[in-house]
Amino acid sequence: MEKIRVAIVGLGGICRTAHIPAWLSVEGAEIIAGCDINPAKFDMAEELIGHKIGRYTDYKELIDTEKPDVVDICTPNYLHSEVAVYALDKGCNVFCEKPDAVSVAEVLKMAEAEKRSGKRLMVMRNNRWHLSSRELKAKIDAGELGDIYAARCGWVRVRGIPGKGGWFTTKAQSGGGPLIDLGVHMIDLAIYLMGNPKAVAVSGAAYTKFAENTDKADSVHSSFGEAKEDGIFDVEDLAMGYIRFDNGASLQIEFSWASNIPAETRFVELRGTKKGAIWKNGAYTIYGARKAPFIKTTIDRIRQLIHNGNGHAINIRHFADVIRGKESPNYTIDQGINMIKILCAIYESAKTGKEVLLGE
Repeated sequence: MEKIRVAIVGLGGICRTAHIPAWLSVEGAEIIAGCDINPAKFDMAEELIGHKIGRYTDYKELIDTEKPDVVDICTPNYLHSEVAVYALDKGCNVFCEKPDAVSVAEVLKMAEAEKRSGKRLMVMRNNRWHLSSRELKAKIDAGELGDIYAARCGWVRVRGIPGKGGWFTTKAQSGGGPLIDLGVHMIDLAIYLMGNPKAVAVSGAAYTKFAENTDKADSVHSSFGEAKEDGIFDVEDLAMGYIRFDNGASLQIEFSWASNIPAETRFVELRGTKKGAIWKNGAYTIYGARKAPFIKTTIDRIRQLIHNGNGHAINIRHFADVIRGKESPNYTIDQGINMIKILCAIYESAKTGKEVLLGE
């Protein structure tokens, strides 16, 4: 088995809960070094990894010194493109936590760097890899739903603002609030299940109503990031919108970190000419006509773990197989470009109050 030497830039929550365990499950992979400005995070990372790693506070020094096969990026969003471009230009393959970038200009730089380097760039799309997602995708591809002409998706929380006052809620570092944080997940899954149509127009609205709210978080996801009492909160806590595609299909969206709703939910609803489907919290149901319904439900959590781990782990193992030449990539950077175009256009629409048309 070809060995893969991995360096991780950013040793925060998502690295420790998702990326390190995933790399430990990749046969022949070795985490050799990490980069972070907080020394305490190295101790926590090494405890998980099981051995000492190279310690760096400058990602360029890490890459230049260690010359890893893979650079895995788990930094705040605004650094994704910067680190990715440098790593690609230095001959490293790159795996990056979502979102792809914080602007269209930055994601285009990533695409250009991948092309000139000849190396592989992939960005986390873990929800595609849930067993329920793969089963539903197979049924859609087999024509079971017919023509999917409309959809809804979202991820809404009662109280689940991550790292309030820290980089998550600071637009200059995050690029935005729940739209760019959670929207990548469910918008991507919806478009993927719909057959990857191209967005041509969007409209949206964004609200910030919980910046001063101190209610206790009920979501485990609120533990990501590092909260600061005197920090910045200049992003939305709720975004809603509407996306039109080149094939005539449409997608409604809703994402919130905090709302007065019954419970946290993540979902994709699909309307097909033959049947409809709902993917919700890791399970899916297919619906037929009212008089003769066909219903198939998959409760995914236990079966997913039996089926080789969670979505993050399977996504990273897929990336390892791609760079080893064993699989074709499930994700390409053009999909990332389309995603960032959509997110940025929704923010623009929310600001101007007008629909935004997406060019080439």
